Amino acid sequence: MIGIDLNTVEGDEEEGGPSAEPPRGTVCLELWHACAGPVGPLPRKGSAVVYLPEGHLEYIGEAAGAVAAVPPHVFCRVVDVNLQADPATDEVYAQVSLVVDNEEAKRRMRQGESEEACEGDGEDTDAAKRRARMPHMFCKTLTASDTSTHGGFSVPRRAAEDCFPPLDYNLQRPSQELVAKDLHGTEWRFRHIYRGQPRRHLLTTGWSAFVNKKKLVSGDAVLFLRGEDGVLRLGVRRAAQLKNVSPVPALFNQDSSLSSLGNVAQAVAVKSIFHIYYNPRLCESEFIVPYWKFMRSFSQPFSVGMRFKMKYENEDASERRSTGTITGSRESDPKSHGSKWKCLVVHEQRPAVGMVVDLSAVDTMI
Repeated sequence: MIGIDLNTVEGDEEEGGPSAEPPRGTVCLELWHACAGPVGPLPRKGSAVVYLPEGHLEYIGEAAGAVAAVPPHVFCRVVDVNLQADPATDEVYAQVSLVVDNEEAKRRMRQGESEEACEGDGEDTDAAKRRARMPHMFCKTLTASDTSTHGGFSVPRRAAEDCFPPLDYNLQRPSQELVAKDLHGTEWRFRHIYRGQPRRHLLTTGWSAFVNKKKLVSGDAVLFLRGEDGVLRLGVRRAAQLKNVSPVPALFNQDSSLSSLGNVAQAVAVKSIFHIYYNPRLCESEFIVPYWKFMRSFSQPFSVGMRFKMKYENEDASERRSTGTITGSRESDPKSHGSKWKCLVVHEQRPAVGMVVDLSAVDTMI
């Protein structure tokens, strides 16, 4: 989306800031998914899944020797899924709590594919319902003008009229105060005006304070949404800095017992609950796979020549889709015996671009 140069916007308003931060509560589900972007579905609480430690290893970048203590795939039950956001960076992540459940896997194998298909259909239905409830939302990649200390934030008219309360266009300078909550429940106040030649929607007072507090730069994206409850919310998707973000939130990265694969190995051995911290924007491949999808991979394997479609995120935090052809596969780790975690080699086709990439994000089951 092309930004409008706001460096000449009048700077007659005093900069504002956030109101007092409320006690930490539950992250808004709609806003969390909006900030997460084009990611695969998270496992549902109570569902049967298969945990693949090799994929987890690639995600956290731990030493390969840690995988040896964990089976190549572990049948689990999802105990809980807790959605959170990093207080320092606003990066969204999920804490998925799992417990080993081999008996459930055996029961499902005895009952056959009917129950597996049922569960799969249920997850697809949940995703469809979530799309049907999609709130009024827009997402814009910030330009240099949007992050200038002398400017403001230019909002496309259609987006402003869809997300924001209506302005009285009969006034000479239509304006209003907007109050929007971020992922942490902090309220941000902005002055929303409609002015200029040609006239355009702008956020002025309070905008620079938000940009400075969140340390936003050109290329980052800001999104606003108005949910079913009528509350206006806003979030961010960081672009270039994303490559420098740890896949494990800093709060938990300080405690090796919470993020270590060795800790997972101990929990698997005694069948106790273990926790996986998952940043959907940094994880290229699913390593917690629904049980039905894992079992279906045996009867419907990926093969050379098969076409695929996938979603991915550009460096500017925008969503793109691509198609391609599978050209081969290889072991992710030759030392792992019996592992179903494979790496697909594909020929990816993007607009006006053809390239060969090593891409396990297409799918990890073959």
